[in-house]
Amino acid sequence: MSSVTGPSTDSRSRIGLSTYALFWELSDRVPDPLSLADAVDRTRELGLGLLQICDYAPLETLDEVALKELRGHADARGVALEVGTKGIRPARLRRFLHIAHLLGATVVRSMLNTPEPDIFAGTGGPGHAPSVAEAVTILRELIGEYEEAGVKLALETYEQVPTADLLAVVRAVGSPNLGICSDPANSVAALENPRAVVESVAPHVLNMHIKDFAFARQDGWVGFVYSGAPMGEGLLDYDHLAAAIRPAENNINQIIEHWLPWQGTPEETVRIERRWTDQAIEYLRSKGNA
Repeated sequence: MSSVTGPSTDSRSRIGLSTYALFWELSDRVPDPLSLADAVDRTRELGLGLLQICDYAPLETLDEVALKELRGHADARGVALEVGTKGIRPARLRRFLHIAHLLGATVVRSMLNTPEPDIFAGTGGPGHAPSVAEAVTILRELIGEYEEAGVKLALETYEQVPTADLLAVVRAVGSPNLGICSDPANSVAALENPRAVVESVAPHVLNMHIKDFAFARQDGWVGFVYSGAPMGEGLLDYDHLAAAIRPAENNINQIIEHWLPWQGTPEETVRIERRWTDQAIEYLRSKGNA
């Protein structure tokens, strides 16, 4: 196993895989779920060199030995790691900064709000939805630790927090290590236009989540279902996204995710999940932005 050193200084833009692209294969809905080591192996098998372990609860409780073993496994396969969580409570951000250090990750993706229960707020503690002012105070006090470690903190666009509020926090803190994780699909649920979201956050983006999305009529034509779509077949205007953010020019990694509903059986769900991943990789490579 390789030794654990500081975060990699490789700043090239890369296409990466999220654990959200392996959502069902990592879950207990399938007979033989993947482990994180398996997820690293899958990433390498797909010809990618980056895995973002995002909102994957078991990561939060791994001890240092297990985290170093995971880092060694990833290093041996040429796979860099990023991590993701939800919330900005100081204990959570410091824990994930430590996890990032042990995994060699240079990006921590998070969100302003913490869902319940929160293991970092005592035993099953309540969630946390800070105001803009509270978020600014917390992040001003903590971002220096991220700067010193060479780790970027990317706050994701999503429906629970207006994009204008998220940008107000980032601008008020004013650190090059604090920015945005762009995911225009999320903000649609708050009736925010994806193109407008992309254009407003573009100067502050540090990380990109790439997933396609679409509306479909429910049975009987009563309402719609908003869900994922195969890359290039939905409503994601990727060309506009790439032109606004310029990931290759700005060394911003593009992390593939899916919103794939359960397909009735484990076998069918995994088959389609894998097909969507293959299609997303081929699509992004064809665009030449990484």
